[in-house]
Amino acid sequence: MSNAKCRFCAASLKHSFCDLGMSPLSNSYLGAGQLHLKESFYPLHARVCASCFLVQLEEFESPDNIFSDYAYFSSYSDSWLKHAEQYVNAMAERFGLDKSSRVIELASNDGYLLQYFKDKHVPVMGIEPAANVAEVARKKGIETRVEFFGVDTANRLLAEGIRADLLLGNNVLAHVPDINDFVAGMKILLHPDGVITMEFPGLLQLMNGNQFDTIYHEHFSYISFTVAERIFARHGITLFDVEELPTHGGSLRIYGCHAEKPDMQVAASVAAAREREAESGLLNVETYEAFSSQVHETKRRLLEFLIKARDAGKRIAAYGAPAKGNTLLNYCGIRSDFIEYTVDRSPHKQGSYLPGTHIPVYAPEKLLETRPDYVVILPWNLRDEIIDTMSHIREWGGKFVVFIPGVEVIE
Repeated sequence: MSNAKCRFCAASLKHSFCDLGMSPLSNSYLGAGQLHLKESFYPLHARVCASCFLVQLEEFESPDNIFSDYAYFSSYSDSWLKHAEQYVNAMAERFGLDKSSRVIELASNDGYLLQYFKDKHVPVMGIEPAANVAEVARKKGIETRVEFFGVDTANRLLAEGIRADLLLGNNVLAHVPDINDFVAGMKILLHPDGVITMEFPGLLQLMNGNQFDTIYHEHFSYISFTVAERIFARHGITLFDVEELPTHGGSLRIYGCHAEKPDMQVAASVAAAREREAESGLLNVETYEAFSSQVHETKRRLLEFLIKARDAGKRIAAYGAPAKGNTLLNYCGIRSDFIEYTVDRSPHKQGSYLPGTHIPVYAPEKLLETRPDYVVILPWNLRDEIIDTMSHIREWGGKFVVFIPGVEVIE
């Protein structure tokens, strides 16, 4: 029994959501000289708080160790860049952002999004804890502060006269261990008439899509709209709109403003999202505890597929080296005897080995050299982009496979 406390409401965490055994940090890629060294594995057991229904992991490694030198660069997905550009166009129009405005992005990565605001001559600033990633943004001319965001950072920026007319964060809310400090900092940094938008994979979407591979140590929390609304309300921010997005297998984009804003109007989407989650059982702890059974079933089915394919003499490779893939491979015990190698567009991952499984990572051209019978798409959220880009594998009869939400061979 865990002695952990909920990171939002401090209640004891007594109920299991999904136990994925022991796993290394999902972005701790290895060099060839590290393969014979000891690796650190940590419990990967998500629990749900029966008081507030926040799903979360215990903190075993500090954010400094996880994020200070990061392997994920947002700009290596064409569909994600398109999503970012569409967001910028929509927000600039909806909120009238121009050269007199200031946009601040939390966890701004390599400038993948702020570059589009910069093109519109809207002043921007990024806050990014990974120095290696921030340096790429700076080379694009995007001012970037290298630090973790919270109340202290917000107060320092406020002392410099800096406030955000649009304060945004994509796929960062789940990454912060002290979610109260993070949201309290947003309250401080937001201009009195400003707007917050945050995007994150929705918990209901995770459950409905069987996306257990998105559970890894870099994600401290897994958040429903209902929980997000409670967290932001505690810190004086009202969520006035919410959208469902297809990104990352199903995400939520929430819109927030100061609770005391006099002209604030709450869209009907807010009550609709709240009601949808209640009807789906997200206010009952039993719903969360039932999730593990489908995870176990998925593991059995994908191992069955791999065993049959290898027994038939089929060669199997993979595409992508995402964090979610490392969760899946380690949980299922899949190593190079099943999947010979994987390929990735990012040169930052090429030449490395996946943590735990030690599957080598090559450039995509490797697929042309070896012509595998099956290519497993590990970043299943990008399946359409990858199938379109790598459609030539069908020339030799190769087939794509995805494992989430279940085993599917794509003819």
